[in-house]
Amino acid sequence: MKIAVYPTRLETSQQAAEQAAILLRAAIAERGRAVFIAATGASQFDFLAALTAAPGIDWSKTLMFHLDEYVGLPVSHPASFRGYLIQRLVEQVYPGEVILINADAPDLATEIGTLNQRIAAEQVDVAFVGIGENGHLAFNDPPADFDTHQPYIVVTLDDDCRRQQLGEGWFPTFEDVPTQAVSMSIRQIMKSGSILCTVPDGRKAQAVHDCFTGDISPQHPASILREHPQCFVYLDEDSAALLPA
Repeated sequence: MKIAVYPTRLETSQQAAEQAAILLRAAIAERGRAVFIAATGASQFDFLAALTAAPGIDWSKTLMFHLDEYVGLPVSHPASFRGYLIQRLVEQVYPGEVILINADAPDLATEIGTLNQRIAAEQVDVAFVGIGENGHLAFNDPPADFDTHQPYIVVTLDDDCRRQQLGEGWFPTFEDVPTQAVSMSIRQIMKSGSILCTVPDGRKAQAVHDCFTGDISPQHPASILREHPQCFVYLDEDSAALLPA
């Protein structure tokens, strides 16, 4: 795992986007296309803006998988991660193929089965991820399931995770935050050829410390990233504030 720290949130996101563009261009050059996983959330705003503006990426030769989505939330809801990605990525660069999680599908088990079958047929080149205030990776809250081989799973969101979503302004009240989500599993994320983790903001400092200096444990889900041979972590000075000098 390689950790880089930059002075500001914006510079952190721009540097992460430069590395992301390098990885996507390389996959396209080597294999004819790039398969990537896209994350959402407030921490990804600047990263996605910089990535979609990066030159030299033939987006028509990319396949995008969606990382997670709230169960029961329609795409029209302001907090929908499908809506987020459509607005901030899909309609900006038009990837060749887009696989979104329809977590409000009438038959959720069938929807997840289709997703699992689809991603199992692909080799993911790079996953773009963040870390939650509780250390979650995707929506795998502590204690995360490090063992399941299912690519997408239904998870229950803990109160810390739900409070983060409320604090970021996605929902009007805590009661409005869904209690379940469809999330890519830990093992599926770790199958990616590269992982690029962008974590700005001082409110993530404790999670960064716990995940990157303590034990690798389901209690600190993103700690598993330390076991990936090609993981790039981008922090700003605020999120890195509690790391050892």
